[in-house]
Amino acid sequence: MRLRHLPLLLLPLLAGCIDDRTAFETEGNQIFTIIREQPLFWKKEVNLYLVVARMPDCMRRHSLGKISSESSVELWQYRPDTFVFKFDGGMVATETRTCEGLEKLDQDPPGGKGTLVGTYEQGKDKFVFTPAKATSR
Repeated sequence: MRLRHLPLLLLPLLAGCIDDRTAFETEGNQIFTIIREQPLFWKKEVNLYLVVARMPDCMRRHSLGKISSESSVELWQYRPDTFVFKFDGGMVATETRTCEGLEKLDQDPPGGKGTLVGTYEQGKDKFVFTPAKATSR
């Protein structure tokens, strides 16, 4: 009989896990959602996913690997339909024509990453998207 309360005792352990997401929508119904999942509460890393969408034409979820749970993700606009995401240990380019393309980058694209759009980061109480100042480059 005492074992039936065991799941309730484990609930505080699950409270330390991260499972959050935040999205940013650009002009033209281009939506970028960053998802962070922390399957093991004792590890300070999260699985990072990117959902690229141009509604109603396409949507795709890409796995970006593991990063520190304290890390932020920068969003850069390289061209009207090409974007660069920079995060600890990696950088990828994606497109919104088909939402299929995802390319790992070892260095900045020719001419730089483009214009900084904003940063996905841990806010006071939740994971948020913070827009860049209009003059960022």
